[in-house]
Amino acid sequence: MALFQKKKYIKINPNRSTDQKERTKPEVPDELFAKCPACKHSIYCQDLGDSKICPHCGYNFRITAPERLKLLVDTDSFEERFTGIESKNPLDFPNYVEKLAAIKEETGLDEAVMTGTARIKGQKVALAIMDSTFIMASMGTVVGEKITRLFEMATAEKLPVLIFTASGGARMQEGIMSLMQMAKISAAVKKHSTAGLLYITVLTDPTTGGVTASFAMLGDIILAEPQSLIGFAGRRVIEQTVRQTLPDDFQKAEFLLKHGFVDAIVKRQEMRENLALLLKLHGGVKNV
Repeated sequence: MALFQKKKYIKINPNRSTDQKERTKPEVPDELFAKCPACKHSIYCQDLGDSKICPHCGYNFRITAPERLKLLVDTDSFEERFTGIESKNPLDFPNYVEKLAAIKEETGLDEAVMTGTARIKGQKVALAIMDSTFIMASMGTVVGEKITRLFEMATAEKLPVLIFTASGGARMQEGIMSLMQMAKISAAVKKHSTAGLLYITVLTDPTTGGVTASFAMLGDIILAEPQSLIGFAGRRVIEQTVRQTLPDDFQKAEFLLKHGFVDAIVKRQEMRENLALLLKLHGGVKNV
């Protein structure tokens, strides 16, 4: 009877080679989709555009220093300065030198911060951009040296300084030497300020630890990207210390704006226009 007839199935040769099996697998390109950390939507990467902004909630994804340069400065105006400075591995931390070499090759960066001069709508500025792809933009002796030299150069050439911060804090592989960079950079910021020059910081996700406790919060004008994580110690450490439950938006840019730690939150696609206006209002430098 038809009711008891055996169903027909597709026959697969169990002896087929591994190469044949691999060829039958669908090929899906890497990094085709990204998940928004804020709204949890899966987003087709091409929909993010060059600005890498979530189309659902407006979250600003982390971007590299070269990507930010492309969005921010005038074409071919960036001149990188203070490259070739290398860490001496002051604590003889195991495999630290090898790790630095590998990260440099992987990212194409000289260190966790890119420094130099550039123009934003024709106005010259001393610029530093921290890059979280380089050991989470941790602040070691080289980062401290590059930013200090940038301020010294800006003071001598009477240039405003613009820094995009992004950091997990001081670099543990360099111990106390990394913490000393907080005071070192702050002293250079003071001399720049005494000369009557403008310093703008833009806090991006994440800006934490010793960077927050020093030059990130010393700007004459402090801006932030939407929903950026900004703070010193971690949320759990603070909750355990004060024995209180913190608000859900604690250490977010919007929370800091509400409590007076940030002057304004600026969308990434509006950053160039806003910075150009601020530089112009404070006597932007148009010399070559």
